[in-house]
Amino acid sequence: MRFDELDLAPVLQAGIGRCGFTALTPVQQQALPLALAGRDVAAQAQTGTGKTAAFLIALYNRLLAQPGAEGPAPRALILAPTRELVMQIAADAEALAGDAPLRLLQILGGIDYDRQRKALLEGADILVATPGRLIDYVRQKVCSFEQIQMLVIDEADRMFDMGFIQDLRFILRRLPPFSRRQTMLFSATLSHRVMELAYDFMNQAVRVEIAPEQVTAANIEELVYHVGYKEKIPLLLGLLRGPLAGGKVMVFANTKRETERVAGILQANEIRAALISGDLNQRRRMKILQQFKENQIDVLVATDVASRGIHVDDVTHVVNYDVPQDVEDYVHRIGRTARAGASGLAIMMADEELVYALPAIEDYIGHKIPHDVPEETLFCWQYQRPAASRRRRGPTGIAAAETKAAPSTGRRRCRPTGRPAPRPKN
Repeated sequence: MRFDELDLAPVLQAGIGRCGFTALTPVQQQALPLALAGRDVAAQAQTGTGKTAAFLIALYNRLLAQPGAEGPAPRALILAPTRELVMQIAADAEALAGDAPLRLLQILGGIDYDRQRKALLEGADILVATPGRLIDYVRQKVCSFEQIQMLVIDEADRMFDMGFIQDLRFILRRLPPFSRRQTMLFSATLSHRVMELAYDFMNQAVRVEIAPEQVTAANIEELVYHVGYKEKIPLLLGLLRGPLAGGKVMVFANTKRETERVAGILQANEIRAALISGDLNQRRRMKILQQFKENQIDVLVATDVASRGIHVDDVTHVVNYDVPQDVEDYVHRIGRTARAGASGLAIMMADEELVYALPAIEDYIGHKIPHDVPEETLFCWQYQRPAASRRRRGPTGIAAAETKAAPSTGRRRCRPTGRPAPRPKN
């Protein structure tokens, strides 16, 4: 099915054309006709499948066809779990809206509180918000939900994971009854707890599941490299200077400390890299994301706070520097590449400490990931360390000029890390 076959407002069709959308993706083909007919929809769809466009098109078409009452109260509400996702949804919405006479407002933490408060009082047709900051304004009676005609809950499973479920229920109880509004819910998994939310707050929602047997996108090539912990930095540098050179790369690690270490080493070796983590202020995060989109940064190093919140269509490679300990995090990490019909490569470095999480990931995604031991030529054994890291090595100062040298007698596949490997659980 093509978008020009749908009965949409002309201004919306023009926006779809500007975005370059022609044929509907599977989730759009199943969910959009239902939503355009006014039905509530609970959809299981992975990231990068076009779900954002699906709910935005349905939302805009309804608002354009049904003008609301006079006043500042919003007519549509989109809830998302992270600030990055709110900003991405807002950017996609503005691209689709074009000249549509609808005002959109982002409500999220890390942005000037009084400025957002003033903007809310002035009024907006559509709110895109994280739950916490929105609740602050609701309790101050700055925002009213009396005129809400359409509600979208994006990444519902992530709402649970991040502890937002009580906040979400607080907001839902203050909306008009489901008989007076339309609701669309999207989630990577339609688990029992997600469907319980749908049963409580949706009007006989139609359940849509897109290829549940295929958890990862078909156009993502996956590869596991088995290496020792101390070999991961040389391999990463070798990949970035070799096979991945010229690409737009996201590197994921499990902890903030490890992302700081990795980003620091990449920067010390003249690789245009930046770090994004949960404790960066919003202005700095927005600046880094914009630089990444505009190719001023080649490598973005991140924790899982970014795995569901960053939508950059031309990410060519994802490197799992650490094996994720949550199986769903793996899916969302590699979903940063191969977006909008493109192809991508996802590489995972399985060291002696974290490799035990690999079987659970393969069970979850339903297929074995190709495994390999990297060729020696892929490693960059001589590299610079950040100055701060060198100073911490000892009082003699000898290590300040030290670089990593390749062993003369050959590389051991798994060098000891100094940390005991966990025993596999029975």
